[in-house]
Amino acid sequence: MNSTWGKHIVYSLFGESHGPMIGITIHHLPAGIPLDFQAIKKEMDRRRPGSSPHTTPRKEADDFNIISGFFEGKTTGAPLTALIENTSRRSEDYDVLKDVMRPSHADYGAHVKYLGYNDHRGGGHFSGRLTAPVVFAGAIARQLLGLKGIRIEGEITSVAQQSLEGFTPQEDMKRAVKKAMAENDSLGGSLQIRGTGIPAGVGEPFFNSVESQLSHLFFAIPAVKSVSFGLGEGFASKKGSEVRDEMFFEKEGVVIPENFNGGVIGGITNGMPVVANLVIKPTSSIKQPQNTINVATRENTTLIVEGRHDPCIVLRALPVAEAMMAMGILELYMDYDYSGRWQE
Repeated sequence: MNSTWGKHIVYSLFGESHGPMIGITIHHLPAGIPLDFQAIKKEMDRRRPGSSPHTTPRKEADDFNIISGFFEGKTTGAPLTALIENTSRRSEDYDVLKDVMRPSHADYGAHVKYLGYNDHRGGGHFSGRLTAPVVFAGAIARQLLGLKGIRIEGEITSVAQQSLEGFTPQEDMKRAVKKAMAENDSLGGSLQIRGTGIPAGVGEPFFNSVESQLSHLFFAIPAVKSVSFGLGEGFASKKGSEVRDEMFFEKEGVVIPENFNGGVIGGITNGMPVVANLVIKPTSSIKQPQNTINVATRENTTLIVEGRHDPCIVLRALPVAEAMMAMGILELYMDYDYSGRWQE
């Protein structure tokens, strides 16, 4: 099983949803970088389960413990490893899932690939629980990018196909999610993630394009099923004259006011905000009867998924998607300015 990504900075993810701990090891971080623990904790709290009545009732503190690569307030250049304890486990909820596969989950594929030895409790290593150390790593990447004036931000753009533009997002989302919870159902939605301050010239054509690198990371988020940049699917109904991304010189330099292409042309940034759009599927674990299979008896059966699950994962996916963009942009930027020093 390979859960490692990166070239300049390498991230190795480990742990299972109901194991004692989850965590991440980050290789090749520049030495001498102070880490803002409050900023990291703020990002972790945005993703943390049990922090809202509209998310999973599983409650985790998501406190992190850095056990290597950090000394006297700064990174050492050695691999930095962070551990996050799993304190709220109800593994008995998942006993039946050793043999009965949850529809729309990784259960069956993992069972076949790992010969039934995979940890089935809460999805094991395939669980969204593993996005907690991703957010930790993304928070560090954001701090490094901040030294170069690069910012990552995002927003929820829709829930259950309802656009949130012009509405009061919090109230609309709460109302829709509460209704889904009452019906033992779940909702999908969409996010928009933006990177600003990224200079022109970051990225490579074809195989190492900005879009391909970021898409790789976005699709690593378990619930993401679609990624597009800029106008995205909207290009299909447009004429070339409508989406020209015309360019102008102004005092601050080159500007592209419309930014239809989301800040990337030919795989390379053009200095405008990099804009990515993500579609998040509805949570697959719902308390309704679903047709499935029992791999031990080789029989068809039905399943009502028990346990504690998010009725709308969109709410907690936002900081995860931001973290993934931060990690990706940092990697691309280090290609762009590999010899640069990172100390302030």
